Amino acid sequence: MGEEFLKPVSIDAFDLDDAWFQCLSAILDQGHVYTITRGSYEGQRRLEFDFISVRVRKPAHQIIPIIPEGMSIPAPTDMDYIQGYLSYLLTGAKTETEDYTYGERLVDPKVKVKQNRDGKELICEMPLNVNQIDEVIKMYKEKGQGTNQAVMEIGMPSDIKLADPPCLRLIDTRIRYGKLHFILYFRSWDLWGGFPSNLGGLQLVKQYMAGEIGVDDGEIIAVSKGLHLYDYAWDLAKLRTNKTRDLK
Repeated sequence: MGEEFLKPVSIDAFDLDDAWFQCLSAILDQGHVYTITRGSYEGQRRLEFDFISVRVRKPAHQIIPIIPEGMSIPAPTDMDYIQGYLSYLLTGAKTETEDYTYGERLVDPKVKVKQNRDGKELICEMPLNVNQIDEVIKMYKEKGQGTNQAVMEIGMPSDIKLADPPCLRLIDTRIRYGKLHFILYFRSWDLWGGFPSNLGGLQLVKQYMAGEIGVDDGEIIAVSKGLHLYDYAWDLAKLRTNKTRDLK
């Protein structure tokens, strides 16, 4: 057997509905089947790209996936859910059972530190006192558009110890040709349920930021070495794309 190399895939889509459909179609043709040995759904099988870049030229045109009439397929998301997801992205609120939320990391990040009090070791949260969304808006408004520093980070080094570290790690930004563009990196990414809601919510964040800065809304480019379909969604993807593939 000859030496094998990674098989990067590139998708050029018009809107978010088109991007989702093209990714479903491509993963059935080019995805790699494997069993998860660590992480969420350990022991399950996944169909996954080696690496993918997804360019969406007009993400605001159609934000949620369109399921053709007559198809017995549940919609992966809707605008009510995405509007709720937007609130999740723009606030730092989290429950006692959550290690983090994307919104917390964006607008009110905290680091956990160990402290000794009365002979007891306690884990405390120390706020970093930074709202990355506000800082990026401020940077562009006060310093102009010629910068590569307007990046918002979700991931932290300590995330490597979490049972479920963040999938979205980085939201980079660029203003070019009078538009605000997002460049995203996902370490792992559920194509069926996560992709449509994540990109829908992030598109609304981008529209908000563009309005605050005073520029037009631009493109989304997302990259991932972990865009995948869990085995429960394989048949749904086949129905949506009218494709067949033996994934045993």
